[in-house]
Amino acid sequence: MKELQSVNIGFGNIVIAQRIIAVVSPESAPIKRMIQEGRENGCVIDATCGRKTKAVIVTDSGSLVLSALLPETVASRISKENDTQ
Repeated sequence: MKELQSVNIGFGNIVIAQRIIAVVSPESAPIKRMIQEGRENGCVIDATCGRKTKAVIVTDSGSLVLSALLPETVASRISKENDTQ
């Protein structure tokens, strides 16, 4: 069985790297709609600790994880985790 890799998405919050489909900016209208619909359906996890959302992490289960880190920062942390394996 493959070992699960975790990615720190800020403020001690962790996401399993293998479950991530995309890391996107929340600025576009379609992503804002996705977040709003996700909030209504209860599938948004807010990991910003009250700060501005700078990245939206889309998982394979359909959940959206909101992060206060930039998408580039999250992506670099994912690639660092892949490099250590």
